[in-house]
Amino acid sequence: MRSTVTKDGGAASAQPNEFDYKRIVRALEQRRRYRYVTPLVLKTANGYRIQSPCCSRNVDPDGGVIDIALLLFDERKGNWRLLRKDHAVGVWELDSEFPRLAELLDHLKEDAERRFWQ
Repeated sequence: MRSTVTKDGGAASAQPNEFDYKRIVRALEQRRRYRYVTPLVLKTANGYRIQSPCCSRNVDPDGGVIDIALLLFDERKGNWRLLRKDHAVGVWELDSEFPRLAELLDHLKEDAERRFWQ
C-alpha cells in the first residue's frame, strides 16, 4: 500500500482505512479463543488496536477490557507488524511481521501459543 496525497499536498497514510477495518472485524469472528465475547477494533495511527474483555481473568481479575493486539502497517517496508501487550509492564512488544494482512489475521485468530487471547 502507498500513501495518498491530501488536498494540501501532504501525504496521507494508507492505514487505517474502512476496508481493512471491516476485514479485521470479520476475521476476529473466526478466532479460536474466547469466541463468546466481542472484541473492539480501534483505528490508530498506521493501524488498529484490538481490545477485549478479559474472560480468563489472568490479566484483569475483574474481567475488564484489556489490550489484545496492535496491528501496524509499515509503509517504508510495505509489511504488517503484529504486537502483543506485556501487561505486567504495560508495553507493546513486537510478536511478528507479515507481508500481508490476511497472514497476520490468520496468526492472530489461531494464537496457538496464547500470546494474545490470554
